[in-house]
Amino acid sequence: MTKGGPRPNREYPAVPRAGIGAVVIRGGKMLLVKRATPPGAGLWAIPGGLVELGETMQAAAEREILEETGLKIRAGEPVHVFDVIRKGERGAIRYHYVIVDLAAEYVDGEPEAGDDVSEARWLSADELRELPVSPHTLALLKKIGFM
Repeated sequence: MTKGGPRPNREYPAVPRAGIGAVVIRGGKMLLVKRATPPGAGLWAIPGGLVELGETMQAAAEREILEETGLKIRAGEPVHVFDVIRKGERGAIRYHYVIVDLAAEYVDGEPEAGDDVSEARWLSADELRELPVSPHTLALLKKIGFM
């Protein structure tokens, strides 16, 4: 993957893409990443990515969080589901993701920015109030009582 630029087969898809995120809380802080690529470039969000063919949501979450943050997690059950649908300049669907955020348990490691992200950190609710956060992530954080 290339940081900062469009990724093949993600723009103008023929069908929606399945994505996952992992909600990991440790010591009162949430694991978040700053997205480096569209559609959420520059925004802090729950780490995650696309589910690969034949992969469970839990396996996808564990793989994606390791790739994006260097952390090992144990993914659990869904806590939040939402759509990301963005149109391009001519009105065609540029991005369409159906995303399932899973509860997850921290296992090992320290956050380090990896694939598709420019930063990865443990952040408190107070710290998040000062950062540009994805509206979907804000909705999730309010839903689970983190903010």
